[in-house]
Amino acid sequence: MATSSTSKRPVGADMHRARGVSLLEMLLVIALIAAISVLALAAMSGGREGMQLRSSTKQVASALRFTRTHAIATGQPQRFTLDPVKRTWTAPMGRNGDIPPNLSITFTGAREVQPRRGEGAIVFFPDGASTGGRVQLGARKAAWNIDVAWLTGEVKMKRAQGVR
Repeated sequence: MATSSTSKRPVGADMHRARGVSLLEMLLVIALIAAISVLALAAMSGGREGMQLRSSTKQVASALRFTRTHAIATGQPQRFTLDPVKRTWTAPMGRNGDIPPNLSITFTGAREVQPRRGEGAIVFFPDGASTGGRVQLGARKAAWNIDVAWLTGEVKMKRAQGVR
């Protein structure tokens, strides 16, 4: 009787063991990709200062739009004021806000409606019109203009050109 030397090895055991990726290795790669993405996004968007600039611009534009809407709704002229020295703005119904100290502020508007020297104001009328003006907020080489049309009172935000 011939004996065969068969061992009890599973089929395919002679093949090399397939190597996989451990969970730890996969999590490490995902964490590295996330960190690189956050750094790249911050570099492209101007970082924290750029986010403050956009946020403050949107906040001031929103307050101007609110002031216009409030003038139309109440049938009474409403005033938005900006104090570049104190870095504050005020709108009707107790709305107010601050502008971060690292942002520059430039106001252009009608002198006749200035509440005090050095402060700016835009008055909105019940028909939606306004005294018009521009608020420019800037940070380093970037700036945004918030323009208020005198005839329609429309508030528009636009990235300022040629800022150094």
